[in-house]
Amino acid sequence: MPIRILIADDHPLIAEGIKNTFDNLEDYQVVAVVNNGAEAINFIEQHLVDIALLDINMPIMDGIECAKIIAKDYKDVKIAMLSMYQESSIIKNLIDLGVKGYMLKTIPSDELLLAIKNIYNGKEYFNSDVTKALLSNDTIASHQFKKKSPLVDELTTRETEILKYISQGFTNIQIGEKLFISPRTVDTHRTNIMRKLDVNNVASLIRFAFQNGLTS
Repeated sequence: MPIRILIADDHPLIAEGIKNTFDNLEDYQVVAVVNNGAEAINFIEQHLVDIALLDINMPIMDGIECAKIIAKDYKDVKIAMLSMYQESSIIKNLIDLGVKGYMLKTIPSDELLLAIKNIYNGKEYFNSDVTKALLSNDTIASHQFKKKSPLVDELTTRETEILKYISQGFTNIQIGEKLFISPRTVDTHRTNIMRKLDVNNVASLIRFAFQNGLTS
């Protein structure tokens, strides 16, 4: 069964371009393209949706308010944001709400397909520009030189290396190229790192790296 995707974006040309990314691919199905968050909620109330792909700035109901309602009332629907906003405070707020992915609209089509598949499979996806925006968070930077966590010693040399690259904003594909391993292997390491550090999102992973001097 294909991944059922709802797209919410009030710019018709952009929405059509996003939809075209998924057209004619058997693993993906765009079930609706709507103009705002209210229309998205109305559709989700009546139809099965796997992933809601939301813009932030929309009329009537914006993507943030829409994400709040979906996270609260429609827990089977995974939420991903596709926006031009790079403010770390907005991204962090959405992660706290339960958003599973945040990508900029400059993301290449093949990476967007990979992101949607990862999110559908219960993982998170934040493209490299978003990760860099998270790194600019003053709250993260202010904790950089606190006492090292004992959990650092639980990481293998390879896991520490991968965590460093994650904190620098590299994607699984880019990390794999640097380390001569497959993106799938990188993803397995990322999962193991998050389990060992007892964190469940990329923002927390990056914060841990900064707090423990693992970013360079």
